Amino acid sequence: MTRAQQTISLALLITSVYLAFALHLVPVNAKIQDEIIPFLPLWSLVSFGSWLLFKLGWGVFTFNDVPQAHKELMAEIEIAKKDLKAHGIEVD
Repeated sequence: MTRAQQTISLALLITSVYLAFALHLVPVNAKIQDEIIPFLPLWSLVSFGSWLLFKLGWGVFTFNDVPQAHKELMAEIEIAKKDLKAHGIEVD
């Protein structure tokens, strides 16, 4: 099973469980049904976005800990500066 198939399967499973609760197919306490279940998609989206921002920030924070990637990026920056200079664009 590929990574995409696993992701799609998990998304379908989570969606099915949510719809079962949202459509009252699974009996739960009325307070949970009215106050928690309607906000689960929003809460999930915000949580996922927060996790992605954390991962992005952590990658930026630890970027210098990857010397090879740092060297490659600095070399690409120098190549881009030379190319821009050849086209008459001044870069600091």
